[in-house]
Order: sequence, then C-alpha cells, then structure tokens
Amino acid sequence: MAQVIRNTRLMQYFGLVAATALAACNPAPSAAPDTADVRFGVDVLSEQGMAPIRGMRVGLITNHTGGDRTGRSTIDVLYEHPDVQLVALFGPEHGIRGTAAPGEHVESGRDEKTGLPIHSLYGQTQKPTPEMLEGLDALVFDIQDVGARYYTYMWTMALALQAAAENNLRMVVLDRPNPIGGVRMDGNVLDTAFATFVGLYPVPMRHGLTVGEMARFPNAERPWHMGTG
Repeated sequence: MAQVIRNTRLMQYFGLVAATALAACNPAPSAAPDTADVRFGVDVLSEQGMAPIRGMRVGLITNHTGGDRTGRSTIDVLYEHPDVQLVALFGPEHGIRGTAAPGEHVESGRDEKTGLPIHSLYGQTQKPTPEMLEGLDALVFDIQDVGARYYTYMWTMALALQAAAENNLRMVVLDRPNPIGGVRMDGNVLDTAFATFVGLYPVPMRHGLTVGEMARFPNAERPWHMGTG
C-alpha cells in the first residue's frame, strides 16, 4: 500500500461510480475553493522531518514539475537532507528535466548536478525493474499531473506502485492538487479491455482526482494494471 503525503487543504474526493452517472451533467461548484494555503506533499514531508523515509535509501520518480512551494526541486530537497539517502532518480515521459519531446524515448544516464543514476521509465521499460530497485528501501513519487486520463504521469506512478509491491519496497506519493479541479468529472470511462499506458484504471477522461487519490484507487478496487512494461 502506498503512503500518500497529502496537500494540507482537503481535496474533495469523488468515489468512482457507474459510467452512466459519470456521464451526467456536473453542476458548477457553489463557491471557489480556498487555495491560498495549499502546501504540496513535499512541503508536508519536509515539515515532518522526512519521517516516512528517514534513514532510508530512496529512489525518486520526478521531473521539472516536482518542487516545493518556493520552487526548490524535490531532487535537491531530498538529496541535501541529512536524514535521507537519495541514491537513484527515475525519469518519466519528457525526462527528469522536461526537455524530451512528446513520445520521445527517454535515455537512462546520470544527473549532471548530483551525479545520481537516472533510470528511464519511458523507453525500453515503463515499470521499474528489480535491477533498478536493487538496494532501495523506498520509492518516492512527485510529479504534477494534468488532470486528464490520457497523460502518462499517473500511469508511471501506477506501474511504480506495482513494482514497489512486488519488490517489498515502501512507496510514498507526494500529493499535488488537480490543476483543473476536483469538483467536476467528464468524458467516457475507460473500458479496461483497452487499458494502455495512456489509461490503466476505469476512470473518466477528466477524472477529478489528485495523484494521491489515484494512488489509493487500486487499494479500494481490484488492481487494474498492465504487464511488466
């Protein structure tokens, strides 16, 4: 089971219901949510003194969108913390720095700033392999999703959850708000017979979930997922 470090402002969670209900018209919210004091999961993790991963050898799945409220990279936050051993990075679509084109395979390599190995999760494999995870105690995920089912970041997280479970690792998901809101859902619900890397779980096109809420989904339902990637 993933541990989710939530945003401090409560995000309304919509349970997944029948496709016919999801296709119904969604009324506008009565009032705009207060976003003035939102802190990202990485901020909460820092405030906790890294308690969920303290003393652990950690692999971080992130990119240029992973950072605290000051703009400091989550890579730097973990790498420079004295109570965490950040030993590996994992690159999703577009790469650690967000410079790869859509659909372009991301190469493994080393991070120029920290010297840490970077394992590609958008190339020959989309799921961390046992070799990539060797020597780790935990995986941490911190990427800003876009709020739509067909983007790959959510599914990189889903396959990492599966790999962590298979290799007896802790996985910590650093939550972030859904940028297009959590009060409306739209579009068709995925038929899992057609599950791919642009849709693994039976959620609507506009799913209304944060990454943390999506991480909890397979714990509440049966674990829809692809193969080993």
